[in-house]
Amino acid sequence: MNTWRNASLAVTAAAVLALTTACGQEQGTETPNGQAVGAANPAQPGSGGYGADAGYGSGAGEEAAAAKPAGQLAVWESKDLGKVVTDSEGFTLYRFDKDTAKPPKSNCEGDCAKAWPVVAAGGATAAPGVDPSLIGEVTREDGTKQLTIGGWPMYRYAKDTKAGDVNGQGVGGTWYASAPDGKKAAPGGGAEGGEAEGGEAADLAGLSVRKDPKLGEIVVDKNGMTVYRFMKDSAWPMKTACTGECLEKWPVVEPVDKNDTEGILKKGFVTFDRPDGIKQQTIDCWPIYTFSGDAEPGDTNGQGVGGTWYAVSPEGKPVGAPK
Repeated sequence: MNTWRNASLAVTAAAVLALTTACGQEQGTETPNGQAVGAANPAQPGSGGYGADAGYGSGAGEEAAAAKPAGQLAVWESKDLGKVVTDSEGFTLYRFDKDTAKPPKSNCEGDCAKAWPVVAAGGATAAPGVDPSLIGEVTREDGTKQLTIGGWPMYRYAKDTKAGDVNGQGVGGTWYASAPDGKKAAPGGGAEGGEAEGGEAADLAGLSVRKDPKLGEIVVDKNGMTVYRFMKDSAWPMKTACTGECLEKWPVVEPVDKNDTEGILKKGFVTFDRPDGIKQQTIDCWPIYTFSGDAEPGDTNGQGVGGTWYAVSPEGKPVGAPK
């Protein structure tokens, strides 16, 4: 009898937890990586959920080739991209925004790895003049070792057919040629935590904190763009009042792995399964957005729009909103 009673209590407790940790969503609860389990999770590696064309480019239907080592790395100076790292045969090496460098982790599996062949870790040597300590490796799900530079897993692109090709640059808005230090190749280089020339943010976490001179600490996305909250939304139950044309001006922030954040409140860091089928990140259970009127990192043109849109603090609060 006691065994049955204990089991019953455990089931009841689990049911209560599932309901209370999902910010009022009937389907879904929070997992250790901050995603919501239930109706449909955000794209998982190899699931084809990287965008309209899966973010792969051509070659996705081909059989994945065995990973080739890079050998002696080299660096060439691109007029458009700045310093680009290549393998010993002159083929461009790429990095994927959906991967992480701290800790190193690849999120390109299955069809993705067919279009973006993995660079094997063995035998790689740093380019002349580049710190050898930046060269490393990460163990993939299949147990193979993949080359990392500055923590970022390295790939080639199936559509690059000759040395010097950079056909993978910008594919899906997530693939970029690698600089010798593993950051995105960009004219003028760029420094960790700062900005490259042209206003491009350099290697930020999926969500991080920026000190704005007027607003104080506010949340920014991986591109350094300001993140906002809509005062007509609610966190409990989790609901959105921004639909249809509203989303053209205020795009949702896509789901971010909890480990790919810096300085953000982790409580209530779940994925919102919107009624329109879109997956949206939340902070403290509040849906978050960017603003189409912000042209470059550092812009806060959405602040106070309509008296309902405000930048987000690291705790998920609307910065500068009326009390």
